Amino acid sequence: MSVSRLQAVLDDGRFGVTAEIGPPRSCDEEGLRTLARRLKGCAHAFNLTDNQGANVRMSSLAASVLCLQEGLEPVMQMTCRDRNRLAMQSDVIGACALGVRNVLCISGDHQVLGNQPQARNVYDLDSIQQLMVLRRMRDEAVNWAGEELSHPPQLYLGAAANPFADPFEFRALRLAKKVSAGAQFVQTQCVLDLERFDRFMRLVRERGLQDRVHVLAGVIPLRSHKAALFMRDRIAGMRVPHSVIDRLRQASDPREEGIRLCVETIEALRGMEGVHGVHITAIAWEEVLPRLVQEAGVRP
Repeated sequence: MSVSRLQAVLDDGRFGVTAEIGPPRSCDEEGLRTLARRLKGCAHAFNLTDNQGANVRMSSLAASVLCLQEGLEPVMQMTCRDRNRLAMQSDVIGACALGVRNVLCISGDHQVLGNQPQARNVYDLDSIQQLMVLRRMRDEAVNWAGEELSHPPQLYLGAAANPFADPFEFRALRLAKKVSAGAQFVQTQCVLDLERFDRFMRLVRERGLQDRVHVLAGVIPLRSHKAALFMRDRIAGMRVPHSVIDRLRQASDPREEGIRLCVETIEALRGMEGVHGVHITAIAWEEVLPRLVQEAGVRP
C-alpha cells in the first residue's frame, strides 16, 4: 500500500519527477510559501534540503511542513552529519505526525565545505544504518532500542547514489547495500556524462536492482560554462564532459542552451532501461522548473 503520492506514482510504473527546493537562510516563511505556490504541479514531490552545502538554513522538517500546507508533497532530507540516532528517530516521528511521508537518508555535505567549518559533525550512524533504523521503526513498530511504537511512522524511504564517484565498480554495490537496508527510491547525482551513467545503469541491471528500487536520475540546468567548470572542479564526485563545457561556452545565450541541454538529457534518460524518473536540481533557479518539465514532456 502506498503511503505517499510519490510512492503511488512510482509503484504504478509512471515516470516520476521530483525537484529540489532550498529552504531560506532565515525565517522567511512567506517567501517559501510563495515559491511553493509557484511550483505546484511541476513535480510529484519536492526535496527540502537539509542545510545544503553545510550552510545554515531553515530546517528541512519545518520547510517540509510549510510546503505540505501549500499543497506540495515534500521529501524531507535528513543528514547523518547533524544528528545522532536519537535525533533521527525523534525528527522522523515528529515529521510523520505532521503529515510528512517521504524521507531521504543522506550523509550530508562535510562541514568544512560550508560557512562554519569549525562546526563538529556527528555521523553517529552512516546513511545505510540510518535506513535500517527507519525501516525497523516502520516495519517492526519498534525504535532502535527495541521499544514498541503504538503508532509507527508511515514512511517512503529514499537514498542517494553517485554514479560518478570512484571507484566506479563500487557504486552499484553501495546502492545494493542501501536497497537491502531499506531504500525504496534513489536519487542520483546530476547526470551530465550520459555515457558514464549508462555504464552505471548496466551494473544496476546486472544486479537486478532496477526491480527492487526506483531510480530517479538527477538532472541540472546549467546557466553558463563557468557553472559547468565550477561543478567539474569544485564539486566532489562530479563528471562534466568537455563537450558540455564547450557547448555552453560557444552558445550565444548560455541560459537557453543550458535549458536545451537539460531537456535533451531528460529525454535520453526516459529511454534508458531501469530509470524510473528524474530528480531536477535547479539551484537558485527554481523558476525554470515549469518550463523544463513542460518542454521535456514530463510535467505531472
